[in-house]
Amino acid sequence: MELKPIDLSPPVITEAEVEAVSAVLRSGWLTHGPRTREFEEKFRALVGASHALAVSSGTAALHLALAAAGVGPGDEVVTTPLTFAATAEAILYQRATPVFADVDPVTGNLDPAAALKKITKKTKAVLPIHLGGYPADMAALGTLCSERGLFLVDDAAHAVETLCRGRRVGTIGDATCFSFYVNKNLTTGEGGMLVTPHADWARRAAVLRLHGMDRDAWDRYAAGGTPGYDIIEPGYKYNTTDIASALGLVQLTRIEEGYRRRLELRKAYDEALADLPGIELPPRPDAKSGDRHAWHLYAVRITGECPLGRDALAAGLRELGVATSVHYHPLHLMTLYRRDFGGREGQFPEAERLGRERLTLPFSAAYGPEVARDVAERMREVIERG
Repeated sequence: MELKPIDLSPPVITEAEVEAVSAVLRSGWLTHGPRTREFEEKFRALVGASHALAVSSGTAALHLALAAAGVGPGDEVVTTPLTFAATAEAILYQRATPVFADVDPVTGNLDPAAALKKITKKTKAVLPIHLGGYPADMAALGTLCSERGLFLVDDAAHAVETLCRGRRVGTIGDATCFSFYVNKNLTTGEGGMLVTPHADWARRAAVLRLHGMDRDAWDRYAAGGTPGYDIIEPGYKYNTTDIASALGLVQLTRIEEGYRRRLELRKAYDEALADLPGIELPPRPDAKSGDRHAWHLYAVRITGECPLGRDALAAGLRELGVATSVHYHPLHLMTLYRRDFGGREGQFPEAERLGRERLTLPFSAAYGPEVARDVAERMREVIERG
């Protein structure tokens, strides 16, 4: 019997999203406008932030945050090597230098002690991520930054629902950058959001978001608007659209529902994988800590007790129709960072070990517990046949 393919992370799209997008298409106003303003305000309220700016991607949010912070040539930004390309590339966009520090061996998040050792007179900011939705140690990183006059900008691409000691991600650092890519817990297909407590950062980011212009199209052409504008400085084409924002507004209404469904899926995985040799379940925060894992990813560790290595197991699962991924291959071992920044094996041993051992399994609010059990059975088959 042919096995049904299991995708890695399908989005949850309902008729409510279809109708919301159709309403925008029928309205005649498709770009940044009233739906985007509404999305920004409702997301700001959800997070509890002071200012929120919707943008075209999480990468755009990171770039605008660093630009608003004044990061530039000659500056250094300390970050993790165990992350997606965008985290470090946003630093490079500002002609600054990404300085990697090793990660916590359990969570995979930036290790504050390791970050401290990388601080120099050139350091301008620290940029952690919340890997898979597990909260970074923002308290320790915040202390590190405040004591040294550094900015704290966090990449929250995986962390819409994450709490750090009871505080929502987006209310802790100088800026937080969310992604709404198609596989995220809240999706607009492509998109992102920059939130910040700093009014001056928000004003500058809003100008940079749209070609350095002081007024966007909705300001100019909505009822009561006037068509004039000024260009303040060179900017970018980072605005989002009302089409994407309409999708996001519906997704916002189901944030907690999706979170509950992923918790059920996580529990099913935990139970189904418990007796497989060499499969270490994902870490989770102490329930008393006030931390909340967003469970964007379900990434297991393949230890030496497993008869197969990580890559062999992934290949076997692919043959049985199960999509998997790796979050992440360490950046310092990529060609760019080897060539231009001296990256080499052995430089960040914990990041490298997790990069070799972690395997991300299919995980989405679109899936029920039966999918976890199905994946586990296929894993068992791959392991048993060697």
